[in-house]
Formats: sequence, structure tokens, C-alpha cells
Amino acid sequence: MTEFLADKAETLFVDAPSARFAYRRLGRPNGVPLVMAMRLRGTIDHWDPAFLDALSATREVIIFDNRGINLSTGTPASSITEMAEGLIEFTTALSLEKFDLFGWSMGGMVVATAALARPELVGHLVFSGSTPGIIEGQPLAQPKVWQVAGRGANTEEDFLFLFYPETEAGIRHGRSQLDRLRTRLDVSEAVVSAEASAASIEAIRAFGAGVFERLPELTIPVLIGVGLHDVMAPPYSSIQAVSQLSRGKLVVYSDAGHGFLFQYHADYAAEVTSFLSW
Repeated sequence: MTEFLADKAETLFVDAPSARFAYRRLGRPNGVPLVMAMRLRGTIDHWDPAFLDALSATREVIIFDNRGINLSTGTPASSITEMAEGLIEFTTALSLEKFDLFGWSMGGMVVATAALARPELVGHLVFSGSTPGIIEGQPLAQPKVWQVAGRGANTEEDFLFLFYPETEAGIRHGRSQLDRLRTRLDVSEAVVSAEASAASIEAIRAFGAGVFERLPELTIPVLIGVGLHDVMAPPYSSIQAVSQLSRGKLVVYSDAGHGFLFQYHADYAAEVTSFLSW
């Protein structure tokens, strides 16, 4: 089995007014760090180590559990705005004066909201497999998606359905990614509590039109990445969002879904790394 540096990164803690945040720092501090926000029902142990290793090869990467999630204390947020406030509180506790933001799925909503709330802190924004808000013509996730995602515990087959295309190649990539997560998860058995999951689902459903109309306020470079067959976050509004940005870039993977960033971890990491030098 391949060994990844991300699997060896120490779990650290930092105290803030409302919570004690769990986090990991990867790579070497050599400038502006990349702070990453996770998906619904995800923890620091659910980031693909192959993707983290590729991202952190040339820069510092910081992953964390937001308030009330997994190893972090505090009350789980029930709105995207509260999650964004948690992210900013975490970065303040680390004394970060400037950082780039990367969000996947629900984390994309969080980082976009944080960047709009505190634009002076954020250099670049990477928005992956997410939605800036529901707009006219936006396809919504099918009922089966929420039925599967909302189960108390998800099986391997559930994850394959939610994150990867139902093709031979998609399933193969999905199983490989799940195998890479086992080094951490077999030890930690990390899960998001039922209370925190319910709060996060409430936050996503209340996001509504989100920040789509405010996207023109962003003057920083914004990279949007999508998998064309994303059943969790149909990419229509994310693709349309590029037209609202003054410094936007879109990367689309035609044979991928919600987990495109792990299915094409080397390629997407290279895209992100190049973009962060803009």
C-alpha cells in the first residue's frame, strides 16, 4: 500500500473563544497557507491523502474540523454563515493574517461566504463540487440523493453512488479513493454526530439563493471545479457563476461526479497549485 505524508501529519489543537479547534498542518510554511473546508458529514480524516500530498508538495495546507465537528468542541453551526464565522475564528486563533481558501461541497458554500465577509484576509478562493446558491434553471439533487446522504451511517455503496459516476471507471476510482482513506479512518473511526449532521443539513437547505448575486463583489481570483455528473451538487449554478466573476476560472471533468477532486487528484491538485500563483 502506498504511504502518504498526510497520513502521518500530527493532529493539533488551538483554543478560540467559542471552541477548541482540531487541525493539521501539511507541507512547509513558505508563504500564504491554503485553508480547506470540508463537506457535509466529513472530518479531517475524510480528505484524500493523495490529494493532500499533491497540494502540500509546494505550499502549506491546513485542514480542520469546524465547531462541533468530530474532534473540535463547541456547538455545531446550523447556518452557512455560522460555519464561515467558525472558519474565520479558527484562522484568527492561528494568527493567520492572509490565507487562500479551498472548499469542497458544503465547504464551498462556507469559504465563499467567508471570503465575502472578510475579503481583506483571503488571497484566492477555490470552490469545488459546490453551489454558490440556487438560481433560475438550477437542477436540484434527486430525492434519492438526500435519502442516501441522510442515512445514519453510509455504506461503501452509498459513497460510490453519491460521489462517483455509475460507470466501470467511476466505480474503480471510487473504490481506490475509499481505500486511501482507510489508513486514518480504520484507526479513528471518525464520524460526525447526529446532532452536527442535522445542523449541517439544516444549514444547506437554508442556504437557498446563497451568495450568487454577491459574486461580483469578489475581486480576488476564484477557481471553480466541477464534475459534470455530480448528483450531490448539480453543477449548473457553479458553471453560471463564472460569468459573475471578474477573475474567474472554470475546470470541468466530463466523466466525474462529486468526488472529481479525488478521482483526478493529481490533475486537479496541479490546477489548484497553478491557479494559486495568479
